[in-house]
Amino acid sequence: MLARVCSAAVLGVDAFRVDVEVDVAHGLPSFTVVGLPDGAVKESRDRVKAAVRNAGYRFPPHRITVNLAPADVKKEGAAFDLPVALAVLAADPDLKLSVPEGTLFLGELALDGSVRPVRGVLPIALEARRLGFGALCVPRENAVEAAVVQGVAVHPADSIGQVVEGLRSGGLGRVEADPAEVLAARGAFDVDFAEVRGQAHAKRALEIAAAGGHNVLLVGPPGSGKTMLARRLPTILPEMSWDECLETSRIYSAMGVRDGGSPLVVRRPFRAPHHTISDAGLIGGGTVPRCGEISLAHNGVLFLDELPEFKRHVLEVLRQPLEDGEVTISRASTTLTFPARFTLVAAMNPCPCGYWGDPYRACSCSPSALRKYRARVSGPLLDRFDLQVDVPAVPFRQIHGQGEPGEPSAEIRARVADARRRQADRFRGTRITTNAAMTARAVRRFATPADDAEPVLRHAVERLGLSARAYTRVLKVARTIADLAGSERVLREHVLEALQFRTTVRSLGGTA
Repeated sequence: MLARVCSAAVLGVDAFRVDVEVDVAHGLPSFTVVGLPDGAVKESRDRVKAAVRNAGYRFPPHRITVNLAPADVKKEGAAFDLPVALAVLAADPDLKLSVPEGTLFLGELALDGSVRPVRGVLPIALEARRLGFGALCVPRENAVEAAVVQGVAVHPADSIGQVVEGLRSGGLGRVEADPAEVLAARGAFDVDFAEVRGQAHAKRALEIAAAGGHNVLLVGPPGSGKTMLARRLPTILPEMSWDECLETSRIYSAMGVRDGGSPLVVRRPFRAPHHTISDAGLIGGGTVPRCGEISLAHNGVLFLDELPEFKRHVLEVLRQPLEDGEVTISRASTTLTFPARFTLVAAMNPCPCGYWGDPYRACSCSPSALRKYRARVSGPLLDRFDLQVDVPAVPFRQIHGQGEPGEPSAEIRARVADARRRQADRFRGTRITTNAAMTARAVRRFATPADDAEPVLRHAVERLGLSARAYTRVLKVARTIADLAGSERVLREHVLEALQFRTTVRSLGGTA
């Protein structure tokens, strides 16, 4: 007898439908799984047998063939355990089990018949809605995650027995999630900009970066507060919209790294990989490509501390994603595109010992060591930082806590949110979301400087050696500064301030 149950699998960060077809025929007892299954899928036959028997049902002593269609796409993971078990039971004429075609099933089975959580439930729920499925049966631990997708009824599964009896009686139960309640669970940050003493110039740069989505390079001696500043950048970024939460959570769900405390990622991610990371770990890779750190930082911040310590070829792979906001990884079996729109924040010392140019300590580095250290980061990569900021050592008076406390993150975030609203109104009807994402045509249209700013730009290009890319990035930063000031025009003072953030890279020997 033939039975079919609908399921789904994840490839990259997207899901696709999988039809689990089971044929139970007379012959010597056997259990065969076809349809390009990986090791975990092949092992499902042992889990399914034990789970069905321990749940109190008879496992057919016949020749069983399981086909996972489409058969030309590799299937991974243990999420097919539940649909395979249901299909086997539905193929038994004595059980008289009917599995509705409009419901999609997935879940891993334990040997006692209980259902364990799986990864990728959110992208599967989104795909189920797109395909027109009316219901989704998932492990109870994944139910709230799936329920945030409106338009699909979500049934929680505790065990194979509970699902079978629910299908017989029509009472599977249902879990619902309120988007407003999910977003309200953000809570307060553990850090705040008010805790940072001094460094007004660096704080201003991070405010501009948050307002316009610009990349930032922090350069300064050890202990000057570079990491402290970078880790507080998410506290001044605008709150994530519902669509951004779904975009980012889809990636985390597919990777199986979602925080169990919330069904969605409701705060902008902050990823800080160690400098020993490989290029595949950073941008993604593998035989079947998986996301890297730049995709996990989507809609958030990627922080690279001790930038020159990263392998040079690892850093160079960032250049294309920084421009395109996505990364395409090709392998012999497939080609996948992952989202990677993030704000890059990097920190580095000015020299190997860290004290080049420090007024309090003398640098002990030789000229050759200095050149070798700075050559670890290429000029083209340095050129992609819109804001390059000197972070000097903090004087004792400020370390000791004298003077007024710093401005809290909430006040800075209010100005940033206002600037982002101006950009949203300006770019309405386009795919541009921030000033940093403006195309060359958009820069000419929206960031044309005032007449008295043109001599300043001409001097910068001729005397400072600004490249064409750097010139465009200066205008983007100036546009953001104008938005923070509430100005519709890019004025001379906005351009002058933007140019101040193009000097650090020249002192390090890179292009402007």
